[in-house]
Amino acid sequence: MKLKISAVVIALVLACGFGYAQSKTKNQTKASDVKVPVTVIALTNNQFGSSDASLNAGLENYLGATLDIQVIDREVALKDPKYQGYNLDYMPLYLVKRTDFVNEKFKEDLSRGLPANDEYIILEKSTRYGVYANREAKPNQLDLFVMSQCPYGVMAENKIIAAKKAGLIPDHINVKVHYIVSPGQKEDTFSSLHGTAEWEEDVRQAIVQAKYPNKFWKYIEEFNKDYRTTRWDVVAERAGLNPNIFRKYWADGVKILKEDMQLSNDYNVHGSPSFIWEGRVSMDMGGLSAIPGLERINNAPTQGGAAQQMPQGQC
Repeated sequence: MKLKISAVVIALVLACGFGYAQSKTKNQTKASDVKVPVTVIALTNNQFGSSDASLNAGLENYLGATLDIQVIDREVALKDPKYQGYNLDYMPLYLVKRTDFVNEKFKEDLSRGLPANDEYIILEKSTRYGVYANREAKPNQLDLFVMSQCPYGVMAENKIIAAKKAGLIPDHINVKVHYIVSPGQKEDTFSSLHGTAEWEEDVRQAIVQAKYPNKFWKYIEEFNKDYRTTRWDVVAERAGLNPNIFRKYWADGVKILKEDMQLSNDYNVHGSPSFIWEGRVSMDMGGLSAIPGLERINNAPTQGGAAQQMPQGQC
């Protein structure tokens, strides 16, 4: 999940969320030079975890200072008058205590509209994973957001396919795939990271999932063998589908993609792959093993016996 505030803070969140180490610039303060830790309030939903370790590390790197993190559960915060007025829809919510040092570090971001009040700098939706506390629950629903030509999204889909074949996904858990796109320049077109061919393939996959759900994962399996292929007709035939279905249902597929685009925006999802569990909990592939019934999903072997590769990044 990406923070929609300033370029500097976006960079800090994404770099840490993806696990990449960043070297400090020559202008950054070393943590050892700052004797007083920066106070951070992390308002969390403890049912699904505490503060975010990646964001903690990112803030320390960005500020060049250690953090004094005080974790407060959402239910406690809701009853505490001093947290009234904060948006507690998405957890964790980070509040960075303002000092002269912190204000100087965030000076440029504050000038660009970084949310803040007299006491705290407010980091809303600043973690990749967390809980949408007020969203309607969707029992046993696992939503996967991908781009059809994203290698990391392909890895995630292949993990699910392997787990399905190994019987590691219970029948009561519904896995639904959504596609990440932006509006195109013309009506009924889209923009996608890997070009026109990608969003057009998104439409085809959306059609198969909606109209021929029993053959959807077979189609994905065949397509992912060469996810840059232009021979989608051959892929369809290998999955037992008539390629003419795409012409027949193209308008339906476009409509679905528009709905997926809105859903992605509603959840602030822009990276492939991303997961939403039961309409509330945002997580990565590794986090799925914490879901009852999916404890072994990441251990599913391929046909060759080796474990399917885990996605280590996002498009």
